Amino acid sequence: MRGRKVPSFYLTMSLRDQVQELLEEALKENPSLFLIESKIQPSNIIEVIIDGDNGVTVEDCISISRAIEHNLDREEEDFSLQVMSAGVSEGLHHIRQYKKNVGRKLKVKTDTDTIEGELISATDDAIVITWKAREPKPVGKGKITVTKEVNIAYKDIVEAKVMVTF
Repeated sequence: MRGRKVPSFYLTMSLRDQVQELLEEALKENPSLFLIESKIQPSNIIEVIIDGDNGVTVEDCISISRAIEHNLDREEEDFSLQVMSAGVSEGLHHIRQYKKNVGRKLKVKTDTDTIEGELISATDDAIVITWKAREPKPVGKGKITVTKEVNIAYKDIVEAKVMVTF
């Protein structure tokens, strides 16, 4: 693939547009992968973060990297390319990430609350989290354990992270 002639329409596009176009084409070839973030720093450092419905392998990152790198001309514009998978510490940004993490424990921050619990469902509009809490008995002294459940719209989520337990 090295030494391939760059299609002429890429020469008239900005580096950002070229990368975006090549990234979209590469992701169409593997529909289980999706883009979390792509950015180009002023020094032409291209960073691409991807995730997948079934996780991301090293081969997936290599494939996306090659699809971009082999179609850009370093003689036109020098660049550095980094393709990586979304890490657990990154948090959840895409609806597909929530859907693939159903059954796992999340920490979700909204404008008014922070909730830690099990993600039991994720639709196109919202998530449902359940957790156990200790509350005073309705009658008498002491506490009882109750199961709580909350429905949170994606638009209300400020930050959401998968809680890793060992």
